[in-house]
Amino acid sequence: MRYLSPALNVMMAAARKAGRALIRDFGELENLQISKKGPADFVTSADQRTERVLVEELSKARPGYCFLLEERGLVEGPDKTHRFIIDPIDGTTNFMHGLPQFAISIALEREGQLVSALVFNPVTDEMFVAERGQGAYLNEKRLRVAARKNLNESLIASGAPFMGKEGHDQFLAELRAVLDATAGMRRFGAASLDLAWMAAGKFDAFWERSLQPWDIAAGILLVREAGGVVTDLTGRDRMMETGDILAANDALHKPLFDLIRGAKA
Repeated sequence: MRYLSPALNVMMAAARKAGRALIRDFGELENLQISKKGPADFVTSADQRTERVLVEELSKARPGYCFLLEERGLVEGPDKTHRFIIDPIDGTTNFMHGLPQFAISIALEREGQLVSALVFNPVTDEMFVAERGQGAYLNEKRLRVAARKNLNESLIASGAPFMGKEGHDQFLAELRAVLDATAGMRRFGAASLDLAWMAAGKFDAFWERSLQPWDIAAGILLVREAGGVVTDLTGRDRMMETGDILAANDALHKPLFDLIRGAKA
């Protein structure tokens, strides 16, 4: 029987409430009000509303907690020991194009340490959750990372820098190296779900550069609680600061790390 802390129960209830409206919006994409934040980086009325609902629900249950939000940045509260890290729609571009590959991502930090995590795809009703020291689950199923030991048998996920971002040449060099050494590569456009799927053993590893804390906070805990290894691309535990991440099982992490680090643009 999986353990659900009171905090994670609150997070799940908030995600399900926000997710119901997202499902309605997903079925009526032509009615969404769309504004452009930057090159290939869109925010919708659904994105803003989802964040508002999540903050309202979590604040009611946990008054005083701080928030780190995709749309509004850092919102301070009187309780500096707790912070929710939220991406209301990870995979906004997928959402905007009618692709059901997006998620609500919520992580909870206590004194700077990730303690609870949730990645929820409302369209597929996949609820990935993790508690520090209590394992990771998809709905009621316990998750474990894949056990493959050889890169040439492995399926790797990543994210490419989109228009207006730096790092295209470096990514192409890394992609070429990974494609030459593995069974294949996938790019789905939602880092939180990529990490959740890696925790579930669907991918053998995931790497990406220049992400934000809300993209990866929940996924980091999911992978670790499923038995995986997560570092940044210098081998340190500074993914939230650097924005670079490499997640794999214990056998694949070092060879993949060496492969990516050795790729030169």
